[in-house]
Amino acid sequence: MTVTTDAAQALLKEGFAPWVQALDLSITEIGSTGATLTMPVAEHLERVGGIVCGQSLAAMADTAMVFACIGHMNRFHPVATTTLDTQFLRPATGDAIRCEAEVVRAGKALIFTRATLIAEPSEKPVATATATFFVP
Repeated sequence: MTVTTDAAQALLKEGFAPWVQALDLSITEIGSTGATLTMPVAEHLERVGGIVCGQSLAAMADTAMVFACIGHMNRFHPVATTTLDTQFLRPATGDAIRCEAEVVRAGKALIFTRATLIAEPSEKPVATATATFFVP
């Protein structure tokens, strides 16, 4: 069985905290090597100056990398974030943020991932992130 974008979107709606759901994330792709999510730029995610706040970007990256793990495992299985490192490259502005997450390496107990967050429509990277997940 393959995890579909519709099934992943349903899991996001049902299984994630309300503050993650407030990001209004859409899962546009999910597969064995990763996942892509989008987040509309909205006033409740912005800080002073009309820039998407770093906490929103980090939460988006973490969530996208969780779905990259799910896509890699090809099933819904809980994972626990053990490390998360985010680098902010430039102010996040525009209409939406796209996050492309991929699995770098997967072992029996740990999955290593990375993500790039890109402003739309400019297509400029605004942040990168790496994370390690424990598979219980």
